[in-house]
Amino acid sequence: MVRQEIETKLQAAFKPSHLEVTDESYRHNVPAGSESHFKIVIISNEFVEQRMLSRHRSVYSVLAKELEEGVHALALHTYTEKEWTELADTVLVSPACRGGSTTTSTL
Repeated sequence: MVRQEIETKLQAAFKPSHLEVTDESYRHNVPAGSESHFKIVIISNEFVEQRMLSRHRSVYSVLAKELEEGVHALALHTYTEKEWTELADTVLVSPACRGGSTTTSTL
């Protein structure tokens, strides 16, 4: 449910050519069924001439409600179509959980 809401919002805001939203909560110290940790791969030319920090802030802004209501972590991979092509469709693996189970987040 949360994953689908994230997808819907990101589709509307960034019109990506490629979007993957993966629930990685199972890899973390959270109760079963939690939807609190996500990896997002988003390819959009909306990111042209934006630095990574600006791209991430844009995504956080779009997902502010979800971050306030239980999404604890986002592993963001934000690329333009050109950058994505140059990476040959490879994405870094999300970092390992450090054992935190708190559900508060800051932007």
